[in-house]
Amino acid sequence: IEKKGYAPYFLVVADLLRFAHENGILTNIRGSVAGSLTTYLTGVTKVNPIEYKIPFERFLNPERPSAPDIDMDFADNRRDEVIQYAVKKYGEDKVAQVGTFGTMMARAAVRDVARALGQPYAVGDNIAKLIRLGSQGFPMTIDQALKITPELAQNYETDATVAEVINQAKKMEGCARHISVHAAGVVISPRPLIDFVPLQFDPKGGRIITQYDMHAVEDAGLLKFDFLGIRNLSILENTVKLAKEHRGVDVDIEDIPLDDKKSFELLAKGETAGLFQLNGAGMTKYLKDLRPTTIHDINAMVALYRPGPLESIPKYIERKHNARLVEFFDPRMKEILEQSYGILTYQDDVLMVAIKLAGYSWLEADKLRKAMGKKIPKEMAEQKSKFIEGLIKNGMSEHKAPELWKLIEPFAAYGFNKAHAASYGRVAYQTAYAKANFPAEFMTAVLTAESGDIEKIAEIITECHRMNIPVLPPNVNESFGQFTVIKSPDHRNDLVRFGLESIKNVGINVVAAIIEARTKTGRFKSLTDFIERIHHKDLNKKSLEALAKAGALDGLGERNQILENMDYLLAFSKEIKQARSLNQSSIFDNLIDSAPILKLKPSTPADPVVKLAWEKELLGLYVSSHPLAPYKEVLEKKTKPIKDLLASSLTVTVGGIINNYRKIITKTGKPMVFAQLADFSGEIEVVVFPDTYERKPDVWARDKTLLIKGQVQIRDNALKLICKDTKELNQVKSA
Repeated sequence: IEKKGYAPYFLVVADLLRFAHENGILTNIRGSVAGSLTTYLTGVTKVNPIEYKIPFERFLNPERPSAPDIDMDFADNRRDEVIQYAVKKYGEDKVAQVGTFGTMMARAAVRDVARALGQPYAVGDNIAKLIRLGSQGFPMTIDQALKITPELAQNYETDATVAEVINQAKKMEGCARHISVHAAGVVISPRPLIDFVPLQFDPKGGRIITQYDMHAVEDAGLLKFDFLGIRNLSILENTVKLAKEHRGVDVDIEDIPLDDKKSFELLAKGETAGLFQLNGAGMTKYLKDLRPTTIHDINAMVALYRPGPLESIPKYIERKHNARLVEFFDPRMKEILEQSYGILTYQDDVLMVAIKLAGYSWLEADKLRKAMGKKIPKEMAEQKSKFIEGLIKNGMSEHKAPELWKLIEPFAAYGFNKAHAASYGRVAYQTAYAKANFPAEFMTAVLTAESGDIEKIAEIITECHRMNIPVLPPNVNESFGQFTVIKSPDHRNDLVRFGLESIKNVGINVVAAIIEARTKTGRFKSLTDFIERIHHKDLNKKSLEALAKAGALDGLGERNQILENMDYLLAFSKEIKQARSLNQSSIFDNLIDSAPILKLKPSTPADPVVKLAWEKELLGLYVSSHPLAPYKEVLEKKTKPIKDLLASSLTVTVGGIINNYRKIITKTGKPMVFAQLADFSGEIEVVVFPDTYERKPDVWARDKTLLIKGQVQIRDNALKLICKDTKELNQVKSA
């Protein structure tokens, strides 16, 4: 490290992470950093490389020409605190976030060009919609879209306007469109930054950013520091805070036992919702089969659950449960693969095999890794012959050497390095520990972190119910701004309350006023008490209706009665405010014993279905119950949960409620429908072609509860259910 001149870099990173640790900001490191004893001893990483047998040379070796990357993860809600510390410590003139240039991808180029040519918005939009989304790392191009989308190609050939837009867009495609802020990159320089790079203000705010992108910044001689935000670290941080508030327990999440029985039982049962790196149907199935017992099992799953290595998971599971199946391709590989039962698991395994069995140097091994990652045919052919020659030269038979290459080749391009897997596996285990030992606190933290994403919130609430943790509507006497835990004496019956900030049309100022009044003078005893004490100007008809409809005032009055007396309530509130401001008595003061009291006119209680509709409108989802609740038994017996659907040619049956639907007329003049179907676990778009629609047109309406048979297909990069037949749920018997 010293000979390479990297000591200042290591010390700055250590200083940034020291600040984070001292201020209770959870951190993690990604990449190969955990392979360094120096980073472990300076507190940069919490993973002991000796204990995990992680080679330092994957991170840094004398032959490596460039500086190693130390990518720092921080709790995403506190990342800016660390950046501000860097600015304060190292100087405003020496610290800046890195600029990045957004380029015109196919869709954006088409829309921009159409607008610049003065065409109506619909022209560019219609062309852009015919260009499919590319896959990750392989963006779609206009030329490729013309080859694979017949309708786009036809429009290009027959419509002069479309042809002009596309021809001009092709010239613009790939050009820089705008500058913005890199998601993670920050530069810290030894002298004022203007000695190295041009600077500017961020177009969206007052931050200083570089006018060079990350590659040019490094070419100018500066080191880029990556400050990344991870939501799961925020979730862990919030769990620890809630555990302290509600249980009086101090949890040092950085120093928890790595053999916690509850955590491993949780994983073996497949209770993975909300966990870092360990959730999703495929991973959950493998964890149930694996029944992990050590942190090494978790690290291995994090590394293996990727294209390529994925095929090795069943063997890993078999060998874990049957030691007699463990074997090594070559006895010399035992030292490398003993911890993973003889299975190639990490990128480091390939590098170590190349070094120990084929005589590679670390520099040569790194070239092998890059060649396999890029899959360039010429480089791969050169590496193959070199690798096999090295194996034979070092004692392997001419017959076995090519077999080892075949074993390694498909794996190496996708393999995680061991240090990265250990770092991510550690956070994955921490989330499992938090969920197993502090379930209500953890799920509350997950709900808070995901607030704003209605689909995710619905999934998490379903998991809470499965865990016997009720999630209740907001309540002015118990809720805070965000989701909160309401504790029970034994913590077995803890529940979660929606936050008041979750309610549409109730601003944060009203929420703050409610919480402040409750904190100062206690719970609200009645509706009168509430109206009297909350005299904020923003408590108007809109916000009071929203509080009532969402159930936040249920403890003080019936929802419908409050709504039907709304004008009276607002008049009462106005009188109280005016009297208080003038220090006079109110006309309401003489109603009972000179104390103001409300007398609401009677009304019919709100219908349960209407109450659920209000919750859906104001909270984004059903909370106190669900329209599908009467059909829960039928759904469990006869349908597959939407979240578990996979693309398949097999017919599946799903059940749910129509949240939205759109009817269109096809080119042949026949109607068809696109409907959004939701069950307890998630949502999927249902495509109903004309012949199916015409058989039962009346069932396709908002809020209808249906049982649908169909095929799951991938269309426009999303799962869709192609409807073959349907039946209303109220006509289906559970038997």
